[in-house]
Amino acid sequence: MQANHDKSALRHSLIAARKALSAENKMQSDQRIMAGILAFLNSHPVSVLGVYLPLSGEPDLMPLVETLHKRDIRIALPVVLEKNQALHYATWQPGDTLVKDASGTMAPANRDAFISPELILVPCVGFTETRYRLGYGGGYFDRTLAQPIKPLAVGIAYAFTCVAFAASAHDIALDWILTEEKLI
Repeated sequence: MQANHDKSALRHSLIAARKALSAENKMQSDQRIMAGILAFLNSHPVSVLGVYLPLSGEPDLMPLVETLHKRDIRIALPVVLEKNQALHYATWQPGDTLVKDASGTMAPANRDAFISPELILVPCVGFTETRYRLGYGGGYFDRTLAQPIKPLAVGIAYAFTCVAFAASAHDIALDWILTEEKLI
């Protein structure tokens, strides 16, 4: 485990390390993570699952979406309506139109009705052994998890991104972290 207390520098180095993964290594790790998600869902069934569109070398879960649809699991993607607010989730399936949201990331264009996933998969730039997440610094997931009705949250990360950093007062530990190696 790498120790670093400067979250900005740590974030930068972990994103660079993620992007440096070979295509084959990344694909194999992503496949192991997706297999872990399927195993997790077998023991924690849900009808609505919050997923994410991968950014900056994050584990790509999109190949799993079709499998989940066949299991009648509704997929929801996060939408930022306003900066410094909690995320909202809109249903989505492959082929649906995506547009930029208030944060500049791609999100479902159809935002007629938001839903509450029972479980959300949360991308992690890094994480601690105590399941605190290092993200991009916007605080969207922490605000989402601070809501009165909180979904279960599984952080998705590569095992090498397990690091030490001091959690801030607003940080909320995830329920689990899933890597290509194990569930924490």
